[in-house]
Amino acid sequence: MVKVDLSGAEQFFTAAGPDYALAELAHKTLMNGSGLGADFIGWLELPRRIKETELQEILDTAKLIRSRSKALVVIGIGGSYLGARGAIELLRPIPGKDDPKVFFIGNGLSADALCDTLDMLGDVDFDVNVISKSGTTLEPAASFRIFRGLLEKKYGSKADEHIFATTDARKGVLKSVADRQGWKTFVVPDDVGGRFSVLSAVGLLPMAVAGIDVEKVIDCAIEEFKSLSVPSKENPAWQYAAARQSLYGKGYSVEILGCYEPSFRFMAEWWKQLYGESEGKDHKGIFPASVEFTADLHSMGQFIQEGPRNLMESIVRFTESRRAYIFPEDGENADGLNYLAGRDMADICRVAADAVKQAHISGGVPNIVIEVKKRDEAGFASLVCFFEMACAISGYMSGVNPFNQPGVEAYKKNMFRMLGKPGAM
Repeated sequence: MVKVDLSGAEQFFTAAGPDYALAELAHKTLMNGSGLGADFIGWLELPRRIKETELQEILDTAKLIRSRSKALVVIGIGGSYLGARGAIELLRPIPGKDDPKVFFIGNGLSADALCDTLDMLGDVDFDVNVISKSGTTLEPAASFRIFRGLLEKKYGSKADEHIFATTDARKGVLKSVADRQGWKTFVVPDDVGGRFSVLSAVGLLPMAVAGIDVEKVIDCAIEEFKSLSVPSKENPAWQYAAARQSLYGKGYSVEILGCYEPSFRFMAEWWKQLYGESEGKDHKGIFPASVEFTADLHSMGQFIQEGPRNLMESIVRFTESRRAYIFPEDGENADGLNYLAGRDMADICRVAADAVKQAHISGGVPNIVIEVKKRDEAGFASLVCFFEMACAISGYMSGVNPFNQPGVEAYKKNMFRMLGKPGAM
């Protein structure tokens, strides 16, 4: 389970400290389904539901893809790809020799990125997993047309056997085409928004193809949500939500999420969508940003240390390293580093993290530490459940609907009109 350490933020709170009474009310509102957007809280039961319904189909399909293909092309944008990519890069940053390469496309409109992906894919056998609730979002729809054409050239009449659609259970353009063509389909649940969907087929199928033990992820998530449902000041989701809202009330309007594992990069991207889309509305919200430590200490470190004092910092720490590496001794010691000889690199990194925390607090940056035991399936499941629960509580605490995103349509209207889409106004 996740642990939250608020000791680095305490001096920045008001005398009353975080408002756990408001956190309790927000948690109760979430759990009894009485708040805004309650039609989209199915993610609370998603791990249990998926285990009882689609999980075996997901496993069987992943086994099929792994047995015949060298690559899986995942086509989706936003919540349709960020969670899966975050999981794969966190847990399988170096694919095993029998693991298909997973490519993510359809999350932009760059011709260069498209052509680079085609070059990397080459002429290997591949399958496509297209993920879209409707099938009409421009970025993934355009990419799907291209990759569907490639499949037809490569496999002819058998191309449809290489397409897997994760979409609405009953309606939408993609669902109707999938039914007509006979594609294997998985469900984007009606009561789960895209940014909360990683523990559905949306995330689980690409993860399973990459070699992640998704059964373990789901079993751990079931237990994690059970723990996070307990109303208590010891609930880490309460602590995180209440702390960040308390700091927001004192003018800390930007939250930086950092981690000392480079493989965490796309988990941070998933977190940014989760919190940005959930809280940034009604002219409210904490702006979510991310850094990769220690690398960004040599680029963004100056700004964090001495820039505008509207920053709060949340650091994800894995308390156990997956591997050990003992720093070597050198006879000449020309670099002067023999004082590190014999120490595990993970221990050196921990000391660096402690030093950074101390420096940033002294510089006026509140610091929240989010601890997870290990960078494995259980750790991933714990982080997903924790961040989702805390996000919903934090959103309700700020008085917004955490589950809608009305603002994302504004650019689409302009884009479709400027591209000349028939009927666009």
